[in-house]
Amino acid sequence: MHEKGQEVTVVFEGAAVKLVAELEKADNPFHALYLKARQKDLIRGVCKACSVKLGALEAVQAAGLPLLDDMAGHPSLAALMAQGFTVMTF
Repeated sequence: MHEKGQEVTVVFEGAAVKLVAELEKADNPFHALYLKARQKDLIRGVCKACSVKLGALEAVQAAGLPLLDDMAGHPSLAALMAQGFTVMTF
């Protein structure tokens, strides 16, 4: 989507927060795509509440990704929608 000119932002939420540790590994099949997204500054951040609850906080902090917590510890999807983003889940 980004390569086709659309504005994109990625938020790791829910169980996806545990993927950060896996995507940081060079042998992960999606590592190159993850790095490309990081280099293009497409990753907005990771849910802080989910990171704490699911034991991913240290990995997220080690990766240097922002922790998002503007809605009771979770990222505000309504705020993203107010900025014109359409929320998609994968």
